[in-house]
Amino acid sequence: MHIIRIKNLTKRFPMGKGAFTALRNVSLNFAEGEFAGLIGPSGSGKTTLLNIIGSLDAPSDGSVEVLGQSIGALNAKEAARLRKENMGFIFQSYNLLQVHTVYENVEFPLLLLKFGADKRRKMVLDALEWVGLTDKEKSKPPQLSGGECQRVAIARAMVKRPAMVLADEPTANLDAANSHNILKTMEKLNRELKTTFVFATHDDKVINYLQRKIFLLDGRVDKDETIRPTTTGDHVARN
Repeated sequence: MHIIRIKNLTKRFPMGKGAFTALRNVSLNFAEGEFAGLIGPSGSGKTTLLNIIGSLDAPSDGSVEVLGQSIGALNAKEAARLRKENMGFIFQSYNLLQVHTVYENVEFPLLLLKFGADKRRKMVLDALEWVGLTDKEKSKPPQLSGGECQRVAIARAMVKRPAMVLADEPTANLDAANSHNILKTMEKLNRELKTTFVFATHDDKVINYLQRKIFLLDGRVDKDETIRPTTTGDHVARN
């Protein structure tokens, strides 16, 4: 089942007396449970595309449907509801609330959804167990390492068990060991919870974990590869 449908998407931004075209006639579909990445250098359009999928921006031309809703037709309130109920976001800068505990940071999306206290408690503890941080629930972000902060960000994104998680350069501030631990965690959650992950990245560490690689160049899809895991845990391209 396709949960994201993109057809003939073009995105322009005003620039001086003209416009800059960030995306040009992009057509893509994403199925439920994919572990996919938008790959390309700065300026290739990958973050713009991720933002439109996440209803943080809208198409100039063409159409984008996410979970059956047309992104271009949503007003601000409707877009916020779509994000709140169905999406998790992971950013390279973590975006944690520094004065709040790990528990409170992870709990925040559930407060917006108005879950009861007992339900929130169970969901937060489940999320912290997924990322191996049950012993850090009372700590605050300044007391954590970069890798731990990113794991909190993953727990916050996953706590409501969203249909999809959008991750923009999630390992940019991490060393190789922490990056691999983070990616293994996300891979595990994708496999066990069937959550769709879409990354925007140019980091080889992330690219090596992807099951689908969509290469963008100058705002266009240059190549779209699906990867099939082998019995050894490596990946090979499938045409």
